Amino acid sequence: MSIIAVVDYNMGNLRSVTQALQHVAPANTEVKITSSADDVLNADRVVFPGQGAARDCMSELQKCELIEVVSEAAKTKPFLGICMGMQVLMQRSEENDGVDCMGIYKGQVRHFEGVIGRRDAAGERLKIPQMGWNRIEHAQDHPLWKGIESGRRFYFVHSYFVEPDDKSIIAGTTEYGIEYASAIAKDNVFAIQSHPEKSADDGLQLLRNFTQWDGQS
Repeated sequence: MSIIAVVDYNMGNLRSVTQALQHVAPANTEVKITSSADDVLNADRVVFPGQGAARDCMSELQKCELIEVVSEAAKTKPFLGICMGMQVLMQRSEENDGVDCMGIYKGQVRHFEGVIGRRDAAGERLKIPQMGWNRIEHAQDHPLWKGIESGRRFYFVHSYFVEPDDKSIIAGTTEYGIEYASAIAKDNVFAIQSHPEKSADDGLQLLRNFTQWDGQS
């Protein structure tokens, strides 16, 4: 039996992520929502979702005593960060007047305000947050892109984006006034700004790929 731990720290829509994983996972897989350090560290794969504000996210992780646990999981097993679960892997976020994050990767999380123009190349007004479907262009080959063509559309809801210092970890980019990193990957970690559980067939394919991924890129 293979176990996928979905980290519960009171900051994510865990039900939709879990249901999507259960839908695509091999028959011998258990998907477990958990806030237990032992469950996370003993799982075969870990999913780290999240939504809301960076300050609240980090506060809840601390309250649940999961910061070191999640950091250890990100070093040792196939690991998927989703939305806020991608952003807090960085060192610091501009949100809430500045928030120290987990610091797994050097870089910051920036607000679209003041960075993007008010209109895109076609003259369409750009709203903040970005809410809806947008394309992800592959920036590197990766097993989680298997069966997903570059430029396919995923569902986004966010006002902030990651800006890693090391551009080689960027796995996907998206245009929204600027070109920004919408997916990152290094070693056994893959993280994505969009919500694959809400992204129809391509999102399900990415989750399916994760349930079979051995953590090698």
